[in-house]
Amino acid sequence: MRYHLLLATGLLAATAPSFAADTVLHCGQLFDSNSGKLLGPHNITVRNDRIAEVRAGTAPAAADAQAIDLSAQTCLPGLIDSHTHLTGETSPTAFTDRFRLNTADYAIRSTLYANRTLQAGFTTVRNLGDGANISIALRDAINAGSIPGPRIFTAGSAIGSTGGHADETDGLRLDLQGDPGAKDSIINGVDDAWKTVRQHYKDHVDVLKIMPSGGVLDQSGSADNPQMTLDEIKAIVAAAHDYGLTVAAHAHGAEGIRRAVQGGVDSIEHGTYLDDAGMKLMKERGTWYVPTIIAGKYVAEKAEVPGYYTPQVAAKAKQIGPLIQGTAGRAYKAGVKIAFGTDAAVYPHGQNAKEFAYMVEAGIPASYALQAATKNAAELLKKSKDLGSLEVGKYADVVAVSGNPLDDINLMQHVNFVMKAGKVYRQQDKPVNN
Repeated sequence: MRYHLLLATGLLAATAPSFAADTVLHCGQLFDSNSGKLLGPHNITVRNDRIAEVRAGTAPAAADAQAIDLSAQTCLPGLIDSHTHLTGETSPTAFTDRFRLNTADYAIRSTLYANRTLQAGFTTVRNLGDGANISIALRDAINAGSIPGPRIFTAGSAIGSTGGHADETDGLRLDLQGDPGAKDSIINGVDDAWKTVRQHYKDHVDVLKIMPSGGVLDQSGSADNPQMTLDEIKAIVAAAHDYGLTVAAHAHGAEGIRRAVQGGVDSIEHGTYLDDAGMKLMKERGTWYVPTIIAGKYVAEKAEVPGYYTPQVAAKAKQIGPLIQGTAGRAYKAGVKIAFGTDAAVYPHGQNAKEFAYMVEAGIPASYALQAATKNAAELLKKSKDLGSLEVGKYADVVAVSGNPLDDINLMQHVNFVMKAGKVYRQQDKPVNN
């Protein structure tokens, strides 16, 4: 009785629950990532962090809703970059920085790179490799709302073999090399493979990244030789799937690609020397391809700058860099499934959307390029229930550009509006302070 009396007189008003008003986005056009088509005017109603309604037309918002006018813009699902490295960035001093900078230096810089990525319209990323598990802490800080950044699915440290692309001691003098092992993500054999996967699970990663072939930005002599056995790859995949993790495989060489696909990985990254047989195998197995054309373009360009890379890296960059775009175009024509990814950090963070233009140059339709960064990338992440399209029940991740990106894909490099999980981070082409 006393409770009802106090409620009636308003004395309990201060303790009554409050609910945030809906937000309604008035979109001039809407990209339907499921069909790959551009639709006319739509209203998107956002309730808390999810999409509550998507309605065609231009009806005014309810009186108690917050309206955001995007009527001169095209709304798209929040973009997904399936291959980033948010804890570092390209530099002519990158190799020597490892001996000068502390883990804390990289961690602090990663917060800047994360914000640049979000401001560019990428509300979700798959982070495929870092040192000291910095990206795990970065993911947790973003999830806690401590700092702005994209939703991160991280692999922690990449898994490789002794002297391979993941071995950070390659190129060091003998007394500094040590003998990194499974706890350090360096494996030699099936038992090591199981141990390192279990360690990654203990570290709370979301995905796994393996290095079954050589790479460009290490100090070894080969960018494409196979560096893991088929048995090692199968063991990693088996262990990963036991723990509910997917596996991404960095692979340039045809043999490394073949072993990775036969071993059951979920995606091939870069895939420079992917041949017809490899494409056929990927289609049979349903393996995703993440080309990272922009990374190839950038390293080829910087390899011509004296001193930007060490001689070993420059030679490999000139060999590998110019080839990835052509491979991506052939893979699309062959019907290989493609998800958008850029290898951010190999080029400056925030320029991720240049990849769209490079994909179109390779012969990939603009509509498919946009699907690759939305619907396809969400499928690769196995997060289609939450991400990848503007549909009721999914996270309210929305970006907007002026004009029609199907007519001019370069518009994707100028995102004016960014909403992630119902929160606005960019509006009227300016960052929003939260």
